[in-house]
Amino acid sequence: MAEAKAIDSGKILLVEGDADRNLFAQLCKGLPFSPEIRVASPRDLNPKSRDGKQAVLKQTVILLKQFADLETGSQRCLAVVIDADYKAEGGLGYQKTVEQFKSIVAERGYLPVSDSSNNRGLIFQHSDGLPDLGLWVMPNNNSDGMLEDWIKDCIHPDEKPLFTHAESIVEALNPKRFKPIHLSKAEVATWLAWQEQPGHGLYLTVKEQLLDADKPLYADLIAWLKHIFEKG
Repeated sequence: MAEAKAIDSGKILLVEGDADRNLFAQLCKGLPFSPEIRVASPRDLNPKSRDGKQAVLKQTVILLKQFADLETGSQRCLAVVIDADYKAEGGLGYQKTVEQFKSIVAERGYLPVSDSSNNRGLIFQHSDGLPDLGLWVMPNNNSDGMLEDWIKDCIHPDEKPLFTHAESIVEALNPKRFKPIHLSKAEVATWLAWQEQPGHGLYLTVKEQLLDADKPLYADLIAWLKHIFEKG
């Protein structure tokens, strides 16, 4: 297994790719401990790696081993965000994604201590007292889907009319060139193309306050991040 780059941050938020990294980097700017968090994709940590869910799982194992081997390991912590994807379309889906993650971190001594049925993310603890390990499975720790589905659930009320129009435009496309599993991606991309700064990535939803921080799913994600990184 290829080794990751030397760790240059005690707090790492590991995500699937560039779009996720940019969104979460923007999100973490609003948190009091954001200067200490490194938001990274697998390829950021190892240029020879691919991005994506399976690459995240491999890098999780590498990072946990590095943390345990370092004298300052008790001061380091890790949170992981991955998509559930869609089981019906050949992806793992939520349940199998969680099972795979549980299996690989159990080998490093981490066991789940939280129930994700309340949509608040999973927490794993180590018997040696190492900092908690966090897992958030997009969109809501309960259903199949991806980051764009989380965005849809958190859209600010002021943006709802425009987003609803984007949904109707995408729905009217005939034929649709994208796969059914990418419907949410198409809808969010269309909506973002109509903003004051078209052509920007998902991070714009946070930067321009297009999302509602009072939405339960948004608040749950922030609470999960704080749990992992404030205690680490």
